[in-house]
Amino acid sequence: MVTTLALVIFVLSYIIIMSEKLDRALIACTGGVLMLIVGIFTVETAFLKYIDWSTIALLLSMMIIVTITSKTGVFEFVAIMLAKLVNGRGVPLLFAIALVTAIGSAFLANVTTVLLLVPIVLTLVKILQVPAVPYLVVIIISSNIGGAATLIGDPPNIMIGQAVEHLTFNAFLIHLSPVVTLIFFITFIGLALLYGKRLKVSKHNQLKLKQIDALEYVTFDSVLFKSVGVLILTIFGFIFHPFIHVELTSVAMAGALLLLLLTHQEHRTDDVFKQVDWGTLFFFIGLFLLVGGLEEVGVIDELSRGMIYYTEGDLPKTAMLILWMTGILSGFVDNIPFVAAMIPVINEFKEYGMTNLDPLWWSLALGACLGGNGTLLGSSSNLVVAGLAAKEKEHVNFIEFLKVGLPVVLVSLIVCTVYVYFRYLLPFM
Repeated sequence: MVTTLALVIFVLSYIIIMSEKLDRALIACTGGVLMLIVGIFTVETAFLKYIDWSTIALLLSMMIIVTITSKTGVFEFVAIMLAKLVNGRGVPLLFAIALVTAIGSAFLANVTTVLLLVPIVLTLVKILQVPAVPYLVVIIISSNIGGAATLIGDPPNIMIGQAVEHLTFNAFLIHLSPVVTLIFFITFIGLALLYGKRLKVSKHNQLKLKQIDALEYVTFDSVLFKSVGVLILTIFGFIFHPFIHVELTSVAMAGALLLLLLTHQEHRTDDVFKQVDWGTLFFFIGLFLLVGGLEEVGVIDELSRGMIYYTEGDLPKTAMLILWMTGILSGFVDNIPFVAAMIPVINEFKEYGMTNLDPLWWSLALGACLGGNGTLLGSSSNLVVAGLAAKEKEHVNFIEFLKVGLPVVLVSLIVCTVYVYFRYLLPFM
């Protein structure tokens, strides 16, 4: 009975969220609270086990840093310089943004990367008078693809790296970056063909861009140097966090608090907090509760174990099933709890005499990260981009994104299938 209630609440909440008829944060939180009311878990369990406060704190901290930094005009400066670099042409600009997003997402958390890039893109499209949605979609897709390349790019990879000692930062880079690079270029070609005709920039707007002095957008005062300095310091903290042994969330929180302290005379803390995207944060909290409800009643765990039971311990079949099931499910369910449930299941294969588990780990990592492109609900970075865009009256439609994201996932998984089979499974067999 409890399992049925959890599934009904989860499915109804997701249907209403996808319909976009009501505020998504409101529906997600309502679904989460219903899980509490019907007794699926207690408040203590919800707050201490299922809500990922580390992710919430990371998002909040980066929103604070980006909010203060954006007041200096530095994002507008970067946007104009980037557009000038490609002479204001739509498709080359699309590629530049995709490449910066992918590389940034590989070496920073992909959520952090999109928080930095979305304000830049929204400024650019206003100057060039081109639609924002193609560029926002490219940021979402590139962030998930790039995040799959390294241990620190996406939370599932971090979880797998922590669970398996020999899967180091260099191991992820060596094993996953080749296939991720290939998928990035294949995907961009498809997106360029899809959006190319919509990104025509008029000669007038190109000329207008050339005449703009990017420095005019920058406010040269103490806040500029403080905010840019703290932003750079925070990014370096992200890059070197495996060596300094400080968690990403701790680095982000330290950066946000330092910047608030340094700029409290110029920007009151209350005013900064008012500009934080609280809707996106509460949407995450609601989603954590919804997925936590499924985890509490054992749905996710049973699904994971059912996958393994179906393959009967056959390594190639298990690897392919993990890749495809994880990839498809990650488009609709947050990949973090799913990966958390799969890690102990994969470890159990050692008891069946399976010594080479690496193909399973790489399949899990690729499926979880790349599957996030399936829907707007598939990844944290997707939701952040949609939230930031909504604040600027740019709406990324759920169904429209699904039409683009789902084919991207299918192509990505096909490429990964060939890669995993020939690199890991064929030599083993």
